[in-house]
Amino acid sequence: MPQEYDPSNGRRTERSGHYTPSHLADDAPSGQHKRPRKKKRSRLTPLFYLIFVLGLSALLASFAWVAACDVLALNKSYEVATVTVTEGDSLSDVAKTLQENGLIEYQSLFKLFAWMTHTEVQSDSDSQDESNLITAGTYELNTEMDYRALISSMGVNSGSRKEVEVTITEGMTLDQIFALLEENGVASVADLQDMAANHVFKYSFLQDLPTGDYHRLEGFLFPDTYQFYMGGDVLQILNKMILRFDEQFTDEMRADAEESGYTVGEIVIIASMIEKETDGTDQALISSVIHNRLENPTAETGNTLGIDATILYVTGGTEVDVSLDSPYNTRIYPGLPPTAISCPGIDALRAAIYPEDTKYYYYALGDDGTHSFFRTLAQQQAFIASQERYQ
Repeated sequence: MPQEYDPSNGRRTERSGHYTPSHLADDAPSGQHKRPRKKKRSRLTPLFYLIFVLGLSALLASFAWVAACDVLALNKSYEVATVTVTEGDSLSDVAKTLQENGLIEYQSLFKLFAWMTHTEVQSDSDSQDESNLITAGTYELNTEMDYRALISSMGVNSGSRKEVEVTITEGMTLDQIFALLEENGVASVADLQDMAANHVFKYSFLQDLPTGDYHRLEGFLFPDTYQFYMGGDVLQILNKMILRFDEQFTDEMRADAEESGYTVGEIVIIASMIEKETDGTDQALISSVIHNRLENPTAETGNTLGIDATILYVTGGTEVDVSLDSPYNTRIYPGLPPTAISCPGIDALRAAIYPEDTKYYYYALGDDGTHSFFRTLAQQQAFIASQERYQ
């Protein structure tokens, strides 16, 4: 085809009757657009990516190291802390307590570790395996213990459980015993009262006692010196003292009490009054007065016991309100009071079963600090009139 010279671009074009602009004609086939050129990739992009990856790796490594230090107890200054796990605490409660005492840094990490190791907080000592269980109690822990050591040190067989020696003396009441246990960090008064009132104990001599009032255990916590775990299981604490009573109140004593017409509970009530009234040498003589009044009432006494200690048990005071309208007022109400009025020792218990054989119905404390015993009210009143303590 003939070509013409195009002065605008120095090229010849086919005679088509059309003018072809130079920007379309440049190296492009007829009827096609020129492809756009690719942008050059920045050389900095891979560098930024590398920095990001390295930074993220360093951050993760740093977190892993911090977490490992907490789990393994690394790089910690040595500190000792006393930690108490109470009944009803959850794993979150335990983790919070450990963190507050500076033993761990991260509660969530500790709970994750506990979950992975199947660790639980003990809720029922009768139904769970003791392995991997955190048990209620007070423990002496330190910052050198890793997570595993902390968990094992808060178990039932842990050597880190803190113990305290508590001596319960003859004649103490439940209220006094519970206050003493709380004072020594063994358990709270509220928890002890709740357990004493509502738990169904398996001992035969407690089977007939109705629930709802913690005083039903009055007399059955045997006076002795005990080693208790601080913050321990409340049921185990009470059972420890009741078991000691069960051991001391022998089968022979039970049989002799039954033969004389008394239940174990009635003997305990009698013994509790003896314990509160005795000067330390006359348990069997006081027992004889109680038995005589119960078993051989006279026209003068009826079968009222007239023991002022039963009134003081209710009032908690030092002055005897003889007009008190209460079944514990043995000047008015006949027979035994509803419960024991103290926790008696073995001497008082034996005296309650084996009283002296006397005809005494009265006694009074003399100026010398000992009791004198009488057959009649007139004899007692004459003695009282002769003593300065009653003037």
